[in-house]
Amino acid sequence: MNTFLPWALTLGPVLLAEALLARHEVLVYGAGLRAPLTRLPDGVPYARGADPDRPPNAYLVYLDGIGKRRVRDTRDGGQLVRAVLAGAPELRVLGQVQPYSPLADPLADRPVWAWLRRRIGLLLFLHNVMQVFVAADHRYRPLYNRAVGSQTATQLRLAGYRPGCGTPVVLLSYSGGAQVATGAVGELYAQLGVRAVVITLGGFHNGANDLTHAEHVHRLTSASDRIERVGTWIFPQRWRLFRRSGWNRARRAGKITVHRLDPATHLGPRSYISPEGMLPDGRSYLDHTTDTVIALVRAHCGATPVTDERSVVTEVPGVRSSQCRTRRGDPREASVFEHRTEAEMRLYSEKTARELALTRRRKDGGDNDDAPERSDSGGVDSDSPANDEEHVTTETPVTEDSQRAD
Repeated sequence: MNTFLPWALTLGPVLLAEALLARHEVLVYGAGLRAPLTRLPDGVPYARGADPDRPPNAYLVYLDGIGKRRVRDTRDGGQLVRAVLAGAPELRVLGQVQPYSPLADPLADRPVWAWLRRRIGLLLFLHNVMQVFVAADHRYRPLYNRAVGSQTATQLRLAGYRPGCGTPVVLLSYSGGAQVATGAVGELYAQLGVRAVVITLGGFHNGANDLTHAEHVHRLTSASDRIERVGTWIFPQRWRLFRRSGWNRARRAGKITVHRLDPATHLGPRSYISPEGMLPDGRSYLDHTTDTVIALVRAHCGATPVTDERSVVTEVPGVRSSQCRTRRGDPREASVFEHRTEAEMRLYSEKTARELALTRRRKDGGDNDDAPERSDSGGVDSDSPANDEEHVTTETPVTEDSQRAD
């Protein structure tokens, strides 16, 4: 008790002040009092990975968790980015987007926060936590989404992306970055004409953002991830009861697929991005997550693993490589899901094989407007009571969520 009281008296006013001031930056952005920063520090590239002289198979934007406070990667997030780059050199990866700063101003570079970081480093994490809740607040959410969506679109342009080129864009988000990733989808579509693929890793978000313009949402989760589970409890828009929320509309449209990474946790030595913890198959948790992310990205862009160092663009059976980047709506556009066999799809993800079968069934029998949120375990509607506690194990353990959780 004697130890708790001084901490409470110190942190209490600080938390109150932070809660009151958290909306300041998004309001400054909305009023146009400051322009968002676009230039990166010397020595920091706008993208890493695929040769700038050749079009990449996809652009991947990494939106880190609440530890993000500078342009460069955080310690843990940097490990994931490096692992993805090593495993998929055909991608062009951006990690400099500031998901917790509508003005794209890195927190660690601000004089006051730099002083606080040396004395009370915890405040930087608390600041970003508050920004997640500002981004989720219905009063500020549209403005916040536009700010970070515009920031992401600007960085993509600086990295070589051309609006309407058709090259896939993937938003890979960790923890609270999912709130920003799901919110940036609409602005990316408006500015770049691209339907982004969203991959959430232990995503903490309120489920209110409109996902109409998302190509697909892949939810990477684990039964041992308590932090993500809290998000599914405290935000009513994540409950199936709220059928009109953005998340539930996307679920019914068949846009959300669950991938289980059990027994990973959100933090610690067994976290999704831990290089120390080992799985029974000999892979680390980081390797498992990286393999899953790369497989999903390649399934969407129709790429195969790079074997020729001279080129990052490889041929897909039945599909010319350029077709993966034709503009949506172009008569020449060829869907990878239509041209590849079900067996070939399984090489990259069990989900994509079912995506192919579902697409064909819809073409034959008409679109089903009440499709359930799918899982790698076989696509059974998790609203069914018989499936609430079912756990089906494949190469990646997967299961459907409970009715209340999502």
